[in-house]
Amino acid sequence: MKEAAYSAKDITVLEGLEAVRKRPSMYIGSTGPKGLHHLVYEVVDNSIDEALAGYCAEINIIIHPDESVTVHDDGRGIPVDKVQKYGKPAVEIVLTMLHAGGKFGGEGYHVSGGLHGVGLSVVNALSKQLRVGVHRGGSFYEQDYAYGKPQHPLKKIGPSKKTGTTVTFLADDGIFETVEYSFETLCQHMRETAFLMKGLRISLKDERVTPAEEASFCYEGGIIDFVQHLNANKDPLHMKVIYFEAKDKDAVVEVAMQYNLGYTEAIFTFANNINTQEGGTHLVGFKNALTRTVNDYARSKALLKEKDDNLSGEDIREGLTAIVSVKLKEPQFEGQTKTKLGNSEIRGLVETAVADKLGEFLEENPKEAKLVIGKTIAAAQARAAARKARELTRRKSLLESTALPGKLADCSSRDPAVSEIYIVEGDSAGGSAKQARDRGFQAILPLKGKILNVEKARLNRILASEEIQALITALGTSIAEDFELGNARYHKIIIMTDADIDGAHIRTLILTFLYRYMQDLIKAGYVYIAQPPLFKVAQKKEVHYAYSDRELEEILKRIGKSNINLQRYKGLGEMNPEQLWETTMDPAKRTLLKVNLEDTILADEIFTTLMGDKVEPRRDFIIKHAKDVRFLDI
Repeated sequence: MKEAAYSAKDITVLEGLEAVRKRPSMYIGSTGPKGLHHLVYEVVDNSIDEALAGYCAEINIIIHPDESVTVHDDGRGIPVDKVQKYGKPAVEIVLTMLHAGGKFGGEGYHVSGGLHGVGLSVVNALSKQLRVGVHRGGSFYEQDYAYGKPQHPLKKIGPSKKTGTTVTFLADDGIFETVEYSFETLCQHMRETAFLMKGLRISLKDERVTPAEEASFCYEGGIIDFVQHLNANKDPLHMKVIYFEAKDKDAVVEVAMQYNLGYTEAIFTFANNINTQEGGTHLVGFKNALTRTVNDYARSKALLKEKDDNLSGEDIREGLTAIVSVKLKEPQFEGQTKTKLGNSEIRGLVETAVADKLGEFLEENPKEAKLVIGKTIAAAQARAAARKARELTRRKSLLESTALPGKLADCSSRDPAVSEIYIVEGDSAGGSAKQARDRGFQAILPLKGKILNVEKARLNRILASEEIQALITALGTSIAEDFELGNARYHKIIIMTDADIDGAHIRTLILTFLYRYMQDLIKAGYVYIAQPPLFKVAQKKEVHYAYSDRELEEILKRIGKSNINLQRYKGLGEMNPEQLWETTMDPAKRTLLKVNLEDTILADEIFTTLMGDKVEPRRDFIIKHAKDVRFLDI
């Protein structure tokens, strides 16, 4: 392969780096764990761009005992010759100036994931120390930085027969809330990246434990392997993964898809390896072509009669797992976080590819095609049966209080921004919560027992459930394709269950329902989990509440262990209304956990594992995480 030009003249500078340390969240999203891990992703993205260009076969990531991280690749190496305008080597420009890189012109890259070119410079600015090593042109070069500033000129260390770049950095603990990396989080992200880069090997090593923990990912099947991984805990409708790709001069489209016997869709889209969680033109093109192609095939084979309505997109996507990956030269991402693709031309390319290639697959595989159409028609019949139930749960006017479920103790406020609802298990806890609450802005909805597991049910059965109907009506948004976030009656939806196995199960059932059918409530930041205390420590007239083992130890160390009465709460019903208000419902004192959706792929896997039909994955999950369980109520 002829090596494309990639030298100092390909490095373009758009602006300086001064603002990064002042406003780090603007560049990496947050200074919490998510932002910390983003530093690693930014460095890896630089190596991925080399792989996209065809010059990198392996990336190695090491977490050292001091929480510094090394990322090494075998790409071409960052250019080390001088950029004439600045009189500095290109590698120093890339590490010290924002928007400097080989991605804004020149021939360095055809496509790249690090669109904004801020990666290495931002990592450098937010690190106490950083060392870059470059193998290029027969020599090895090295330069050290502290807080984003070079400590010496680029040094030629000696000869080298290799090519590639090595970056070792230590995140600044004065900026980040924590500098402790999660090996599992990094593995999840790197596994996804390896799926999208067919044949690229990404290896991780955690030296913080003895012996070191290691993982390596390489998928010769690419996104075919990705779909098989996502469907591993589901029952496939057909064994063969449908795969096709299409190209034009500026873009490549890859699609892999497989139906399973479940009832929810799992479609994930990527643009230049970036997970476009908000979708975009590639997703629109895929959905439009899928709906049209399946309907055309069903009619051509008389599987749909003339009098039948067309199958809806929702029916056709029931039980579908799909990956849509596009790589394009000039991606246009909407918003700072690059989560929605805006390129209009990609929609047409995806639509044409899906219409042609999927149409061919259906014609050439009549057995699989019949299974897909049969499942889709069954979904349409179930959806028709659900319409009546759904009408009962549509959101009524806030003034029509009679339409709200009788078990709901509503608040007097009609402003959703200040209103909150507690979803509570059982009438006993519901009674305490109703007495404890502030009626002005707090509503209580007690649910009877364990709600239906929506992971194993179609929409018509879900909407026939009395408890779920009550929940949908109380929240006001309707569900699935009728969902309207603007109709939410409360901007705080708080799940409050007992601190035992049953409580955890009920919480998971509610979260599964919200994730599968009201996901935008989670994305909007409206969903929370209450944190009732685990212990009550009474000593004479003083009462202390502990919300964790560590907190209990601290209290006992502070007040001593003589003359104390220690109570372990198992249920909310064990607390009187005053205690429940003081510990769990008073906004001035309570602790709430906000439910965030950071990784839709991981979330989908976990809900499938915990709530799906297959027992073995759930057993493996329990064994793996058993060591994390502190209390087990039998």
